[in-house]
Amino acid sequence: MQENLVIVESPAKAKTIEKFLGKEYMVKSSFGHIRDLAKRGLGVNLDNEFEPIYEIPDDKRKVVEELKRLSHQAKTVWLASDEDREGEAIAWHLAKVLDLPIDRTKRIVFHEITQRAILGAIENPRTIDLNLVNAQQARRVLDRLVGFELSPVLWKKVRPALSAGRVQSVAVRLIVEREREIIGFTSTPQFRVSGQFYAAEDASAMLFKATLSKSFATAEQAEQFLTECIGENFTVSKAEEKPMQRFAAPPFTTSTLQQEAGRKLGMSVSQTMSVAQRLYEQGLITYMRTDSVNLSQMAITQCKNEITRLYGAKYSYPHNFKTKTKGAQEAHEAIRPSYIERQTIEGTAAEKRLYDLIWKRTVASQMVPAELDRTTIVIDMQRRSEQFVAQGEVVRFDGFMRLYSESIDDDTQSESEESMLPKMVVGDRVLSKTITAAERYSVAPARYNEAALVKRLEELGIGRPSTYAPTITTIINRGYVVKQNREGQKRQTQQLTLHGDKITSKMVTESYGKEKNRLAPTDIGMVVNDYLENQFASIMDYHFTANVEKEFDRIAEGDITWTDMIRDFYAPFHTLVESAVGTQSDRTVQSVRVLGVDPKTGHTVKARIGRYGPMVELESVEGEKMHFASLKKGQLIESITLEEALELFALPRNLGDLEGEPLMVGVGKFGPYVRHGKTFASLQRGDDPYTITRERAEELLRESVAKQRAASEPIRTFAEDAAMVIKSGQYGPYIAYNGKNYRLPKGAKVETLTYVDCQRIVAKSKK
Repeated sequence: MQENLVIVESPAKAKTIEKFLGKEYMVKSSFGHIRDLAKRGLGVNLDNEFEPIYEIPDDKRKVVEELKRLSHQAKTVWLASDEDREGEAIAWHLAKVLDLPIDRTKRIVFHEITQRAILGAIENPRTIDLNLVNAQQARRVLDRLVGFELSPVLWKKVRPALSAGRVQSVAVRLIVEREREIIGFTSTPQFRVSGQFYAAEDASAMLFKATLSKSFATAEQAEQFLTECIGENFTVSKAEEKPMQRFAAPPFTTSTLQQEAGRKLGMSVSQTMSVAQRLYEQGLITYMRTDSVNLSQMAITQCKNEITRLYGAKYSYPHNFKTKTKGAQEAHEAIRPSYIERQTIEGTAAEKRLYDLIWKRTVASQMVPAELDRTTIVIDMQRRSEQFVAQGEVVRFDGFMRLYSESIDDDTQSESEESMLPKMVVGDRVLSKTITAAERYSVAPARYNEAALVKRLEELGIGRPSTYAPTITTIINRGYVVKQNREGQKRQTQQLTLHGDKITSKMVTESYGKEKNRLAPTDIGMVVNDYLENQFASIMDYHFTANVEKEFDRIAEGDITWTDMIRDFYAPFHTLVESAVGTQSDRTVQSVRVLGVDPKTGHTVKARIGRYGPMVELESVEGEKMHFASLKKGQLIESITLEEALELFALPRNLGDLEGEPLMVGVGKFGPYVRHGKTFASLQRGDDPYTITRERAEELLRESVAKQRAASEPIRTFAEDAAMVIKSGQYGPYIAYNGKNYRLPKGAKVETLTYVDCQRIVAKSKK
């Protein structure tokens, strides 16, 4: 009989733990949850206190059978799933399915997979925390109720096959609201003035840049200002130098790790969590789902030793951070390396990069603040009331910045350039080398990237560490949101420069609007959001969603029972659903937008969601054919203009006759194509159906014809039977025989196949 059986969720975690336990311990994996709410029906018994109806999925039955057998053979079973609510629920499900007594089964938790932590957990087991289990059950049941009742309403009122979720719908709302801010934003130009100055007494003195406190609306106003700067007396009215400190950022929580990995490493939220999970399971970092910025005393001591070794004692600043997140459910430790002295690891490139980020952030958090001097110089003018302001920053002692500095979101970065400034005193005269008025356009709010969305959800108190990644993945997979790049556009801006007593003007080309991995709503995402906001305002309310999270926290703390919480939520929610179903006719939500009138035909142009997605249509009159065109990637029904819509009707394009038949370009079900007679060729990446030339279209056709001919030519024939041939197809070589095609078996080599081999394949395939 096996002395001890330890059950964890993942094989990788089991493999790591096995290294630390002796032969008397067998470590097995449950491969995550072993049961979940039943997929058929609601999965919740509404007539019996919202009792969850659980089932073991087919793909987990073998795992459960093996764990049952081993648990019955073992003297002691240790449940060692993760230490958060999800992990506690896994332990509870295991105890239930394996017939283990809840009050006597040993539950062990650890926030790092090290020998010290594992052995410490074995020495201090506890029982399953039913409050944590109930908090997880409440979330699961509530989300099932919302999804199960809301989704059919969407099928009936908007479009079939749609779905809704409590947190996901609120995340979509944030993205839709930001998109509408952008659609409603009008970019306006203004002239911003900056000058290069130097001390009047010293022509070789350091040049420094100062910016005018006012912008001008027109080029005429800017030029008038520059004219008045000719011969102007510039005097320093303020010269202030303040010492300041910049403190290190705290160690990572789940949210800040997701944000910083996105900014510094370009990782998506789900990728960050996947890589962090692997690092944790290998015993390299502490548990990666946490709201806490706390470090253990041991970790602080290890950081002190490492900082002293690398940089000297003057860089060490041992201290702890306090967790400010409301309702933090994992009040354990921040994400940190399991062994601070381990600066690098073996692993994939992504694992190495993320570990390096975590190591630097942790160690830097225990380093002294950076010491800086911040200088401000204000320059007055004799004839004008405006002032030029220069600000500079000089690092006197780098402190933690020697190792690490936190990134900021690229949409919040300032245009100001802060650098070293010369020593000046009030009353000093300065001269201008050049003064430039540059045309700048106001910028619309930036679309969220994944990191910024996580930050906003956290600020609103929506979701918890374990929910951010699946929430974003879900809204993208459902087609409500797309993650996309946008090419920047170019525009001409005016630049006026005063040099000496001459003003010159030139046009400058600037790029704007470039985006990378930004989240934008789709048309169907906007329609669903509007319908839910209109009919289910409380569910879509940010404060309501955040309060639900607080209720889950209260359940976890044992303050309220989970069934009472669900009951209080469900009754008014179900009434809302019934009201929505009963008050409107089916398919009431139609996103149809009239764009205007086509000047050529006088017919109305509309944008709407069609059977195959968003489209524009040109209304027909009796006897005429109605014209349709799909929207391009990045275009929305809500923002497309009449001019953009009319351009879409340019397809199909006739590029002229070729050998007596028209050469056409169009867009079909499978994308843009070129057609000549019965021959089709798909456009390649970079080919635009609206601008493709005749020469390029003919080239694609020739390539398509050549491929078709190559596919029809046999690559093997057999003397025994001319009808038996081997051809090359789209998915590899195949046998063609008497008008039918047959796949080659895996591993079969064309050059070694005999006629008899081919006969066998044909005969076997027929069977």
